[in-house]
Amino acid sequence: MSPHSLFLFRLFADAPITYLEVCGVVGQPVTLPCTYSGTLTTMCWGRGTCPLLGCLEAMVWTNGSHVTFQKDYRYTLNGSLSARDVSLTIENAVKADSGLYCCRIQRGGRLKDQKHIISLEIKRGEWSL
Repeated sequence: MSPHSLFLFRLFADAPITYLEVCGVVGQPVTLPCTYSGTLTTMCWGRGTCPLLGCLEAMVWTNGSHVTFQKDYRYTLNGSLSARDVSLTIENAVKADSGLYCCRIQRGGRLKDQKHIISLEIKRGEWSL
């Protein structure tokens, strides 16, 4: 291993990333879990992996105490923001909702942000057409 690759590993080792798989059913609500600890802080939900800054295709932003941006009525944060529960609920799920999502908790520097990547698969229920 070269000294440069060791440096890159150390550089990114401080940025916690978690990965989770979630399944949902067409027509039903599905919740993508995301929580954090510490002080209230800005966070966002986006489609795709977590980029270096912010969220791609942003769906929801909070300033720590309330939602400041909501792309669509189907995307809601039903948890308690003051309890640091920023789990995303997608109402009336459709197959097109399947894919990767990023929950990014801002921690005062892009390499310190807490990132949760969730892979969502929406399946047809037995009663779905």
